[in-house]
Amino acid sequence: MSPMTLVFDAEKCTACGACVDACPFGVLRLKDGKLITEEGCTLCGACVEVCEPGALALPEAAGLQPRPGAPPGGLWVFAEQRHGDLARVSLELLGEATRLAADLKAPVAAVLFGEGVEALAPALLAGGADKVYLVEHLILRDFLEEAYAAALTELARKFQPEIILAGATYLGRAFIPRVAAALRTGLTADCTGFAIDPEKRLLLQTRPAFGGNIMATIITPRTYPQMATARPGVFKPLAAAASMDGEVIPVEAASLAGVGQSRFLRTVAEIKERVALGAAEVIVAGGRGLKEAKNFRLLEELADLLGGAVGATRGAVDAGWAPYALQIGQTGKTVSPKLYVAVGLSGAAQHLVGMQSSDFIVAVNKDPQAPIFKVADVGLVGDLFEIVPALIQEIKKDKS
Repeated sequence: MSPMTLVFDAEKCTACGACVDACPFGVLRLKDGKLITEEGCTLCGACVEVCEPGALALPEAAGLQPRPGAPPGGLWVFAEQRHGDLARVSLELLGEATRLAADLKAPVAAVLFGEGVEALAPALLAGGADKVYLVEHLILRDFLEEAYAAALTELARKFQPEIILAGATYLGRAFIPRVAAALRTGLTADCTGFAIDPEKRLLLQTRPAFGGNIMATIITPRTYPQMATARPGVFKPLAAAASMDGEVIPVEAASLAGVGQSRFLRTVAEIKERVALGAAEVIVAGGRGLKEAKNFRLLEELADLLGGAVGATRGAVDAGWAPYALQIGQTGKTVSPKLYVAVGLSGAAQHLVGMQSSDFIVAVNKDPQAPIFKVADVGLVGDLFEIVPALIQEIKKDKS
């Protein structure tokens, strides 16, 4: 049997070239008013959708399936918890889901896994959830990809959410792709912004692309649920607690009975001397302007005086001046402190993605044209080795 190809009606074709521009694989071209399909066509249908004269069609066996009607389950947020502590990103996403739900006129639900974690449900209801789906099971006490994926997949099939959001944390990145694959739907990872197309009920999922040089908006136009993970620290929890009159719905996940190929061994606690970067209300971050590793001690002293944490750019981490755990930006952590002090860093797009939602930004750089000054609330132009010690002395005087 010969492979299927695009159906082309030469009489309808106006040689406008819209199909050529729309082809994501670059396998279409026009020659003498005739469409040429080169090897590599996947019959994705992108060209068919933009062909206004109707000159293109997919072969019947590969025809586009109409998008089903919106499922009734509304917007879901996976409520991440570890050892009974709710991850802040869960409340951040509940706040964002509440805003999105207003455009869709749909309910918001949180999905909570664990053992003995029902006490966390009131915080989720106060955070914006209309209901909490609670799955408690011994195998869910500690995180196992296989078990978490099986449980969330079963719940999604049963209650049919329209959208599922989760944190782009280690946990979310590990098992949410398995859920998307099992549900045969799309997934956009590491999002930094969401919006709704109310007419088509599409979730517009925005994330950095090409090294942070552009912001891409991605949609899932043909399948449900629409799924995305979002960077922690990007969105804000609800400023005031929502009503706690919502419903907690215990659910038994039958799929967990057959899960058991992997087992949890133990958790090794990280030894921390300072405030955790993700939870810090004050962050002092340094870049290549610090010149060498020992100069990060200046930032450590300033951060200690302010009761904050130390961060770093990718350039400083790559140079070996700071550990990767302190990296802020597209390939590091996303933070949103009350005060962000940027010292000796230029403000490359990749770094700005990780900190530009900070409440107040102070920048110290000797280059007045540095991009960091475009997002800074206060800019100090000068030698950081003069400015930072002066700041430290003034803070010490004020404290005394």
